[in-house]
Amino acid sequence: MDVPLAHLDRPFDYLVPEGLDADAVPGTRVKVRFAGQLVNGWLLERVSESAHPRLAYLEKVVSPEPALAPEIARLARAVADRYAGSLADVLRLAVPPRHARVEKEQQPSPAASAASPDPGTGSAGPGGWSGYPTGPALLRALADGRAPRAVWSALPGEEWPVRYAEAVAATVAGGRGAVVIVADARDLDRLDSALTAVLGSGQHVQLTAALGPARRYRAFLAARRGQVPVVIGTRAAMFAPVPRLGLVAIWDDGDDLHAEPRAPYPHAREVLLTRAQLAGAAALIGGYARTAEAQLLVETGWAREVTAARAVVRARTPAIAPTGDDPQLARDPGAATARLPSLAWTVARDALSADAPVLVQVPRRGYLPAVACATCRTPARCPHCAGPLALPSARGAPVCRWCARVAAAYACPECRGRRLRAAVIGARRTAEELGRAFPGVPVRTSGREEVLAAVPGGAGLVITTPGAEPVADGGYGAVLLLDSWALLTRADLRAGEEALRRWLAAAALARPGPAGGRVVVVADGALAPVQALLRWDAGWFAARELAERRELGFPPAVRMASVTGPPTAVAELLAESRLPVEAELLGPVPADDDRERMLVRVPRAQAAVLAAALHAAAGVRAARKAADPLRLQVDPLTLF
Repeated sequence: MDVPLAHLDRPFDYLVPEGLDADAVPGTRVKVRFAGQLVNGWLLERVSESAHPRLAYLEKVVSPEPALAPEIARLARAVADRYAGSLADVLRLAVPPRHARVEKEQQPSPAASAASPDPGTGSAGPGGWSGYPTGPALLRALADGRAPRAVWSALPGEEWPVRYAEAVAATVAGGRGAVVIVADARDLDRLDSALTAVLGSGQHVQLTAALGPARRYRAFLAARRGQVPVVIGTRAAMFAPVPRLGLVAIWDDGDDLHAEPRAPYPHAREVLLTRAQLAGAAALIGGYARTAEAQLLVETGWAREVTAARAVVRARTPAIAPTGDDPQLARDPGAATARLPSLAWTVARDALSADAPVLVQVPRRGYLPAVACATCRTPARCPHCAGPLALPSARGAPVCRWCARVAAAYACPECRGRRLRAAVIGARRTAEELGRAFPGVPVRTSGREEVLAAVPGGAGLVITTPGAEPVADGGYGAVLLLDSWALLTRADLRAGEEALRRWLAAAALARPGPAGGRVVVVADGALAPVQALLRWDAGWFAARELAERRELGFPPAVRMASVTGPPTAVAELLAESRLPVEAELLGPVPADDDRERMLVRVPRAQAAVLAAALHAAAGVRAARKAADPLRLQVDPLTLF
C-alpha cells in the first residue's frame, strides 16, 4: 500500500471480486480499504489462497495497465532493504504518476514497434574502444549476450557519449536492452545525439523528471510495453522497465546529482549495481575520474577495469602544469600568492593569440561571495543573523547570504571601518578582471544563472563554475584551474576525490596531446590530487583513497548510517534498534535547527543487519505515532 509508515511495509492480502478478475493483474494500480479509508496500492501477486481467514475485497482497479514490472518490484524491494526504507517510498521513485490520457493513447501495432537493429550494427567493430586493451573484449561480450562488469577510465578528449552508444548498440544487437544514466540535461543531450547516430531514430527514449507528466509517462510506457530497447536519462531513469535487460551504465558516478534527495535516498550507482546483480546484466561505470566505490568493485574482483596503456595516455593528455613549479616563483616570491600567476597568464595569452578559446574554472559562483573589513581583515557578518556578507556586484551593497538582508550601513564591529575587501572571489568578478586583462576578447560565463552547452572555437574567455563547463568546438587551447584551495580544503571526506573529478572533467575539454591544449592548475604539484591530474591516473588516486579509508574506517570500506533529528528522538530510535554487536556509535554532533546527528558504523558484512535493525526501529516509532521526525540515511553522501 502507498502508505509511508515503516510498520506497514509488508504485503497485505485482499480478495479479488469476479468483476475485477480480468483487470486485476500483477503490476496494476488498485485502491483498497484500510483502517476505514481508501488508499492506493500496487497489486504484486495473485495467489489461490491466503493464511488469513477473513479478507476484504479490492475496491477498484485504477488502471488495467501493469505499470509495475515484476523485475522492478523485486529491485524496489532490494533497494528498500538496502537503504532501510519502505517499498512504498521506492515505488514512488520507480514509477511515475499515472497520466490517464497518455495511457489511453492508441498502442502501436507490433509491426510498428521498435525492433532490434541489424546485428551488424552492434558488431561492426570495436570503434573507439580499440584504444583500450580490454575495450574490444567488452563489446564482444555484450554482443554475445554475456554480462561483463567494467569500470572505465576515459582518455582526455574522449567522446564518451559515442563510446556508450557503441556499448549500447552491441547490447541491442545481442537481443537485449540497456539503461544508461547521466547526471544532467547537457550530458543527456550529448548521449541522445550519439545514440541516434549509432542506433538510428526510434530505438531509445529519454526519461527524466524534467519532461513533464505527460511526456515522462509516455516514455515510461514505451519502455514498459517493449516498444524501445534502450532508455537513457538522469537518475529518474534508474528504475526504467526495460525488457530483457542486458546492460546498465552510468557516467561520472561521483557527481552528487546521482544521489536521490528523497527517502530512502538511494544512489543511482548502487541501484544499477543491484539491478545488474538481480537481472544478470552487464554493468559499465565510466568517467574521467574514479570514485573509491568504483575502485572497491575493481579490487574485490566484481568488475574489471578498462584503461588505456600508459603510452596512449601520455600521447592523449594535454600539457598540464602546476603553478608551484613556475620558475617565476624563484624570482618573485610574491607570485606564490597571486590569484592568476604568471604561468597561467602566459598560457592564456598564448592560446588567445593562437585564436583558441580559454576555459577558466572558478569554484565559487557570484561576484564576491565573502568579504572582510579592509582595515583589520575581520570577516564581514550580518548584524541581524551573523551570516556571511557578500557583494552581488561592483556597485552593489553588501547582502547577507543567509537572511538576504541588505547591510548598506555596515561597520566593522572590531575597528568600525566601513571599507570592504574581497575574501573570496567568485566567477563573475573573475570574468570582470580577466575582461580588463584581455581587452577586446569575448568573455562568456557559465554557471548557476545560465549554463552554456557549447561555445565557438575562436578566441574567447569562458569563465565557469565546476560542472558547468561548455564544450568548445575543436577543444580549448588553455584550461586554467583557479582557487584550488576552495576545493581541496572543504570539510568533506570526498574533498580530494571531488577536486580531482572537477579538474579532470575540465582538463578533458582541452585539445588532446602534449602539443594541443595546455592546462594550468593553481596548486602545489606535490599534492596527491594534483599528481593524479598531472599523470592522468585516476585509478592510482582512487586506490590511494580507498586504502586510507580502510585504515580510518570510512565508506566504502565500511557501511555507515546517519540518524538526524531531535536528540530525544535519535536516542529513542537507537535504543530501540537491535544493532549488530560490531556496530560503533559516533557522535552525537550538532546538525541544524536544534537537531543532532549520530553515525552508526559497521563492517560491510553487517550492512544488511544494520539496515534491517534501523528499519524495524523506525517501524516501532511509527506504530507508536512518535511526533518527532527523523532523517535516516544509509551510506549518506556527506558525513561531516
